[in-house]
Amino acid sequence: MGIEHYNTNQRKNPWERHCQEGHEALTIGPSPRPISPRQPPAAAANPKRARAARRFVEHMEGGGGGGTDMNAVPDGVVQHVLSMLSNVRDVAACACVCRRWRECVPYLPALFFPRNAFDTAAAAGGAADDAIGRMVRSVERLRELVIYCPFSMARLPEWLALRSTSLRVLELRMDAAAADKAEDGGYLDCIGLARGLEELRLWGVSLTAAPAWGRLDKLRVLEIVGAPLEDSAVKDAISACPNLTDLSLLGCDCSGAVSIELALLERCRLDFLGAGNCSLSLAAPRVESLEVQGFTWITLRGGHSLRRLSIAKSTGRVYKVDTGKLPDLEHLSLRGVQWSWAAVSSVLQCARDVKHLVMKIEFSGDFDALQPFPEVDLVDFFNSHPNLRKFDIHGAMFAALCQKNSLKNLDARFCIPCLEEVLITVRSPLNAEQKLNTLESLVKYSVRLRSMVIRISQMKNCHDAADDFFEEICKFKYMNNKKVRVE
Repeated sequence: MGIEHYNTNQRKNPWERHCQEGHEALTIGPSPRPISPRQPPAAAANPKRARAARRFVEHMEGGGGGGTDMNAVPDGVVQHVLSMLSNVRDVAACACVCRRWRECVPYLPALFFPRNAFDTAAAAGGAADDAIGRMVRSVERLRELVIYCPFSMARLPEWLALRSTSLRVLELRMDAAAADKAEDGGYLDCIGLARGLEELRLWGVSLTAAPAWGRLDKLRVLEIVGAPLEDSAVKDAISACPNLTDLSLLGCDCSGAVSIELALLERCRLDFLGAGNCSLSLAAPRVESLEVQGFTWITLRGGHSLRRLSIAKSTGRVYKVDTGKLPDLEHLSLRGVQWSWAAVSSVLQCARDVKHLVMKIEFSGDFDALQPFPEVDLVDFFNSHPNLRKFDIHGAMFAALCQKNSLKNLDARFCIPCLEEVLITVRSPLNAEQKLNTLESLVKYSVRLRSMVIRISQMKNCHDAADDFFEEICKFKYMNNKKVRVE
């Protein structure tokens, strides 16, 4: 019997059977109740428990267990094992084993419909929608619904209305839905039927107009992947979820000004595509982790609790970054092709207590012309970041520390107190003597240095300068072989 033909009648809760063996096996008191459903993340992301449950099912179906009949397994054990299943193919297979197992289906906590849940003919003929409806209708206490397979958006309101009181986690691949989506995004309005939602993940939606799903006060996690966005629609949609702690907008296409204000936000990931100019204004006093990609202007208000900050832009320029002081910042990553030096300096000044710094910016400059980094004094830099423990330096930043006057303030009193690990990417043999002097200074003045990795990347070796430089690097490694490694 396949998923398309699966059905079940509402029967008596198997926990109401007084099976003494089941109570003793699970050490449950005299008033048994269904096992509480698993908490997020999604059931599909718990493969070990699902595999263990499938092995048990196959074992019992095959008459395993040393002659033990599966009817001898206590009700509590059966329901506990079946509650680990979420893939609808596994659920349908178990429901066909016997009536006793089928009676456990209404108390499953999660349903996961993978992309290959139905064949093409079933999906095209509407049988898939009917099967999804029957499965949702049969699971009375459904907390988690994940649909990756093709389905009709017209049926979604019906499914959500059936389990609106119990549903807590909803994940939909809208790019797999049938092509009956309204252009204004009205197909998302029905999500408001599930007022108790705590986690919502949407793939391939179109958020060019604000969805009318009302306020979702219990929603804590919102993730939208691969969506064309309008800045006003984003603002209205997020405003309807005022208690978010986790926000992810990944692989989205948007231009304009994105403004987000969330008092309880703790983790935020914003990954926007395109080379256009897009600005971000984020007000989140409790944010601890922030990863942004694709913005030209960035303003952060209330980053006093921020511990991890990553800013990147693979195309175009970053003109301005205003974060305010970041006293608790531990990890800072700056990546991109071209940044304004004012933006780089602003972030570095605000992150004076950072412990792990990643600098992978290719060029500086405020206009189209690509320029190298200006000279950076090595003593001033490390005095401004006394708690730095791990330093990942790309070619441009390393070159800035290797200029003519970068080491002029070195003296016997200077030391780098906390630096333990350094990863340096060198891409040019130019200014070889100054680069070697900087490497020697880092080893000499870093009193806690344990590891220095020198990565030679994309260096042209068509002339003698590259060979001579690499030879000097090898000598330097030999002199400091306990700390230095060349890749």
